[in-house]
Amino acid sequence: MGSHQFRGRRALSLGCALAALAAPQAVFAQDSDPQENGDAIVVTGSRIPRVATEGPAPVTVIDSAMIRENGYASVPDILRAVTQNGGETQSQQSFSGASFTPGAQQVDLRGLGPNHTLVLVNGRRIADFPLPFQGRSNFTDISNIPVSMIEQVEVLSGSASAIYGSDAIAGVINFKLKDKVDGTTIDYRHGRTEHGGGASHRLAVTSGWSTDRFHVVGGVEYLLQRPIWAYDRRIQDSVADNPTTPSPIARRTFLRYDPDADEYVDPGAATCAGLSYLNGGSTYHATRPRYGAYDPDLDDYGPGYFCGSDTSIGYGTVISRREGFNSFASAGYEISDALELFVDAQFGISKVALMPDVLEWGFQDASGSSDTTFYNAFDERLDDWYRQFTPEESGGFGQVKTRNRQTTFSVTPGVRGTLSDKWAYEVSFNHSEYRAKVEFPEVIAAKANALFLGPQTGSDEGSGYPVFDADPARLYTPLTQAEYAGITAYSVYRPKSWTDNLSATVTNTALFDLPAGPVGFAAVAEGGKQGYDLNPDPLALTDYYYGLKDSDGHGSRSHWALGGELRVPITSFLQASGAARYDSYRFAGNTIGKFTYNGGLELRPMRSLLLRAAYGTGFRAPDLHYVFTGPGNTHPSATDYYQCRTQEPDEDIGDCSYSDEGIVARRTGNRTLKPETSKSLNAGFVWQPSRHFDVSVDYFRVSLANQVQDLSIDQLLRDEADCRIGETTAGSAVDINSPTCQDAIARVQRYASGVNEGELDAVSVNPINIAHEKTSGIDVAIHGNLPTDFGLFALTASHTHVFKHSFRQYPGDPTINKLAYDSGYDIPRDKSTASLTWSLEQLSWTLSGTRLGKLPNYDEDAYIKASYLFNTSVQYDFTDHLRGSLTVTNLFDKNPVKDATYASYPYYDISWFDSVGRSIYLEMTWKLGGAGF
Repeated sequence: MGSHQFRGRRALSLGCALAALAAPQAVFAQDSDPQENGDAIVVTGSRIPRVATEGPAPVTVIDSAMIRENGYASVPDILRAVTQNGGETQSQQSFSGASFTPGAQQVDLRGLGPNHTLVLVNGRRIADFPLPFQGRSNFTDISNIPVSMIEQVEVLSGSASAIYGSDAIAGVINFKLKDKVDGTTIDYRHGRTEHGGGASHRLAVTSGWSTDRFHVVGGVEYLLQRPIWAYDRRIQDSVADNPTTPSPIARRTFLRYDPDADEYVDPGAATCAGLSYLNGGSTYHATRPRYGAYDPDLDDYGPGYFCGSDTSIGYGTVISRREGFNSFASAGYEISDALELFVDAQFGISKVALMPDVLEWGFQDASGSSDTTFYNAFDERLDDWYRQFTPEESGGFGQVKTRNRQTTFSVTPGVRGTLSDKWAYEVSFNHSEYRAKVEFPEVIAAKANALFLGPQTGSDEGSGYPVFDADPARLYTPLTQAEYAGITAYSVYRPKSWTDNLSATVTNTALFDLPAGPVGFAAVAEGGKQGYDLNPDPLALTDYYYGLKDSDGHGSRSHWALGGELRVPITSFLQASGAARYDSYRFAGNTIGKFTYNGGLELRPMRSLLLRAAYGTGFRAPDLHYVFTGPGNTHPSATDYYQCRTQEPDEDIGDCSYSDEGIVARRTGNRTLKPETSKSLNAGFVWQPSRHFDVSVDYFRVSLANQVQDLSIDQLLRDEADCRIGETTAGSAVDINSPTCQDAIARVQRYASGVNEGELDAVSVNPINIAHEKTSGIDVAIHGNLPTDFGLFALTASHTHVFKHSFRQYPGDPTINKLAYDSGYDIPRDKSTASLTWSLEQLSWTLSGTRLGKLPNYDEDAYIKASYLFNTSVQYDFTDHLRGSLTVTNLFDKNPVKDATYASYPYYDISWFDSVGRSIYLEMTWKLGGAGF
């Protein structure tokens, strides 16, 4: 992605710095050079106003014009096109996203995790999303930032704690909202998708008013996004889309399983025929290979029979329904030429509805065990029942959606001014909070047990399993809507988070003079507090609901910090910059302090060439949820790789008998965590031989130590299988005595007896300080424009290539290459964007494209090919005050890259792809008063 011009601002604007000693990308068609006219600007990444538009570290700037030209409909759309944003995050189709953070979206610079990217609005911190990412760490939700109110987005990658303290490890992203308006602007945008669903409406109004001493600007935005359902997209509307099965294997809607014989119990074709009207008429007598009785003639197991559906797999949303209102205002009153009072405020409210899947039930005892076996006195055998609840039983999807009502609020009053010709200051207090009401549909375990199985009559002496006298006909009897309502309920969470911060900044662009020029200076003092409270449904902390035993979490921490920054001209062509800061945090009876620093050099051997380098340290204080989360269980699905590889080595993982098993995940917090620390280096050059062209090349390296991370269940199970077997799936040797192996084996719990002996029961996870993660690579950006008699052509392009991304969990472990296809990680090595714009008088046309490099396939034994996505936009100014535009995203209607091994629904990587398809947006902008466009 190219960078657009960062217009100069007077030195009084102090609050929009990003991270230490960084500046925006090179500028092209400037009306004047700031260095020539002497205007001081506040360079992004430094608190010291300066004249030069480039600094020792690169910053990408995306302004409102570029947002419109490239057809970005949301903030996640903008950041997906940032090449430095190379990490795997949750999508709207993510089951974990629906379970833990419904409706929220993240950004992940350099692939180091969303919690290592600091997100600011107008240079200030905002409250975290009140529920943790993947149930683990706090992060900033970017989905509620109103795209129509953004003046520009500023992206710095690299450690920047010397300016902003904790969290700025992978980088910083600052969303600068509009603070100046010219008249009243009304903007309406309508979008539709070619394949149905997903229609959207967005209406935004911005205006302002000013006198000699007072000014106020503000805006409101209303957004309505209709959902897209998975069954509306042919590539994921049926199990027939699974590329790993030669013929469709139906989803198990009604299933009876014999634990002793390890086979399905055939309900009979007539039973399934009586259920055929369910799931929209798609339920039938289905089979799954090798789940029936053993056939000695074939020396194999026969097919297992059940009542299933091919199309019920598509009962989920690809795009969530979202309706929201956002507003912001900024006001200032100049008491004198040297003193101004100001206040910034933001308020937003949105309602999100999404559906990951229908609800399901299997027997669950009072302890919440994942073993669903019981003794059935009806036919004197061990038994295991499972069923899903169809739309006909629930009365449609209205009572199955997860709903989230979010409210955000931020206010910053302050004072700023000048003490003399050289000294400027700003003192402000910022309060930000995020509240939500999240409703999760759940099955009440005891009520469902009673409805299907009746009362427990005792315990079986031989097996120890609970005894029920349950007629199997009950399993295959559809529920009335009243019965469904009687065993289900909404579990309501009311989480909240907040942050308070008092900040004072002073700057001096000429603290004293050296022979080569004045020395710039800035200092900052901060103090504040932040906290969160999950406030879950109390019943969710017990085994009341089927498949859920959540954990509580609440706590707060206080902090203070002091920092300073200098810019020193050593010679007329060499300039040095430096910053240092000390932060102190207090939480859970602990006090931790961290000193961070950075420094940079700018060498200008000629006017057209800048050589630059910067080195910085960073840290992240222990995450609130990592520290304060209480003990709790969840019941996710997981794949028992050990059993799959040893018992069924010839089966694909997706068709293995031990794939997608229900397990217990046991988790708790850790109050002894240490701060994470980082070191960041960048070095490169900017060459601008003319005002119509420039190129920048920058090497980056970020090294992260003591990283706090919740252990991955899937990775633990992969590790356990590798360790027990002694080699990876690719054939690499694994030492069972390594620290990772010993830890994985201890955390994975298997049944010691019973019919499930040796099978997976539970996995214990918690946050820990791991040893090391490191990434390095190169960023390239090119910008150019070509004036001709038939219009102006402008090109922007950027490319990020990652040389290495390594991870080591414990000292003594082998280093994992996270870019390898068998590493268990899913990040690309390369990412590129480019856009070409042609403009002539009132007309402009833009074609933009994004390339995502190859990714690991599902089986982790090869890569899938790189993917390309193109957008185009045409804009026309009908008058000086009326503008229209037409945007087409996914211009060539490309589907996700096919992966012949992807056995898990929706059969493509939802972290990087979706099935929305080609979309069209029409936008009209009308200005009332003020100058023209």
